[in-house]
Amino acid sequence: MAKTQLNVRVDEGTARAARERALARGMSVNRYIEELVRQDTGEVGHTFVEAAADFMKQYESVFADEFGTDGERPREGRR
Repeated sequence: MAKTQLNVRVDEGTARAARERALARGMSVNRYIEELVRQDTGEVGHTFVEAAADFMKQYESVFADEFGTDGERPREGRR
């Protein structure tokens, strides 16, 4: 994929934090910023939401037993 140069201005604290986080993750600042933008645009977010929905579907009956459903109280002795 072709790369485009993007110049941004940030305060020194933000620049320092970006450098430190990139270094800690073993990547360049460019790659770190690129990953942050990808996360913010939803690639990671969509995966998380899908996994959370899957989890809720798998354990729906457990949650219903423990917390009840809308307008319904949980079973006796469960709280």
